[in-house]
Amino acid sequence: MTFSVIFHCMDLFRFPSSSRRSTQSETDHHHHQLGFLIPRISRKYRSLSFDSGLRLIVSDNQSFESPKRLVMSSSVPNSDRKIVTGPAGYILEDVPHFSDDFPDHPTYPNPLQDNAAYSVVKQYFVDEDDTVPQKIVVHPDSPRGTHFRRAGPRQRVYFESDDVLACIVTCGGLCPGLNTVIREIVCGLSYMYGVKRILGIDGGYRGFYARNTIHLDLKTVNDIHRSGGTILGTSRGGHNTTKIVDSIQDRGINQVYIIGGDGSQKGAAAIFEEIRKRKLKVAVAGIPKTIDNDIPIIDRSFGFDTAVEEAQRAINAAHVEATSFENGIGLVKLMGRYSGFIAMHATLASRDVDCCLIPESPFFLEGSGGLFEFIDKRLKESGHMVIVIAEGAGQDLLSESMKESTTLKDASGNKLLQDIGLWISQRIKDHFAKKMTLTLKYIDPTYMIRAVPSNASDNVCCTLLAQSAVHGVMAGYNGFTVGLVNGRHTYIPFNRITEKQNKVVITDRMWARLLSSTNQPSFMKQADKIHSNQLVGEPGTMKW
Repeated sequence: MTFSVIFHCMDLFRFPSSSRRSTQSETDHHHHQLGFLIPRISRKYRSLSFDSGLRLIVSDNQSFESPKRLVMSSSVPNSDRKIVTGPAGYILEDVPHFSDDFPDHPTYPNPLQDNAAYSVVKQYFVDEDDTVPQKIVVHPDSPRGTHFRRAGPRQRVYFESDDVLACIVTCGGLCPGLNTVIREIVCGLSYMYGVKRILGIDGGYRGFYARNTIHLDLKTVNDIHRSGGTILGTSRGGHNTTKIVDSIQDRGINQVYIIGGDGSQKGAAAIFEEIRKRKLKVAVAGIPKTIDNDIPIIDRSFGFDTAVEEAQRAINAAHVEATSFENGIGLVKLMGRYSGFIAMHATLASRDVDCCLIPESPFFLEGSGGLFEFIDKRLKESGHMVIVIAEGAGQDLLSESMKESTTLKDASGNKLLQDIGLWISQRIKDHFAKKMTLTLKYIDPTYMIRAVPSNASDNVCCTLLAQSAVHGVMAGYNGFTVGLVNGRHTYIPFNRITEKQNKVVITDRMWARLLSSTNQPSFMKQADKIHSNQLVGEPGTMKW
């Protein structure tokens, strides 16, 4: 249950501008005004808005004079979402804040205001009004739509440096950039906020209650970004919310940084809710990690660029093998359980790929318009062929062929997939065995790609994600995931990150660009094409 505030154009009631230093009395006065008005009214009324005369309108027709503009909203206690609405369809999906549960919690000047590194930066502190739109392509009559709070340092912080005991944990599978994120959280806490006590949780979620912690300092993390994997170790599963929060409480930890994919972020949300239930002054922040780039809302996840770059090596090797033999085929299997972003981007980047198969785009093998027909055509035209297939593609064909489907799952709850690469390699060989001499080389670089250090682009991405998470926690924000949205770092509620998986939209221009680049057919049967023509994509996507 939440209440909303309607934004108006008057810019009277705002936190002190970041263009000048605020005094303690000014900031306390603003905090007092917000703290006095919002909680008292929100306990009684579900909906708030302002009329054109800036009178605060409540649901039972009472009104309160409001000579100033509100820039923040509060949730009713224990609400799941914080929503602020405004004119022209403006919606801010806000994240929890310490002041929601602890309105009298003291604040302190941000140490960055005395940091020599930032003394020359103009307007370094983020304005409290700054939000980032989820959708950047709009029409003149479009509503302003959903926004998220912009990440970055605030003028006031909710933790004194000497009181902070932070911990970092990595969960799930490996991904390029894990060590870089660990390093930059430690460096951000140490260099920017003077935090000295930082722990690493050994071995994923179960490490909170089953393993020893690792002391992290600037010396420990100095060069870990040069190595793949994670110095903290990782694991799937092992999430016992009660035991984890017991450990956090017993150790006196008050900042928790969780690096992991959608399953790990769901775990982070559960930890946050339990911490809130116990009324602990502990902040929880997530840094989204998935090599498949399948987390929604955000532009991309760290490690993705590295994965696409490393995939080029495998594709190049497949191309060399294919062109060296008569009717040569190079088949490369890449990551992508449910989302084909790595396969799609690696194909577009390579320009040597003749066919890309992903989970989102169904295909079939035999008959007119099938994969076998296309392979035969391409071999006759070029004498060789390179195929890229995502690990989750064609699972329905494989299960149907083997007359079974697996319901087994790994410790993270992911369905165990069968090896589509080996299966389809054999099917291709069997089909063409009596027609032509064919040489097929199958390459699976999955674990090589996961284990490499992150490249330059991902290192920058990891640094900014880590610093944004640190700034948010120190500023009192809680229960959020940090992510890049339309080129700006934002704080996103956990529920938005975990509500669905990001997938390639095959009615979008990006997939059309791939089809144009490879000149491959869509492989959709006539019934599927009719259904696809009836699909209406999201705004900004192309309808076939």
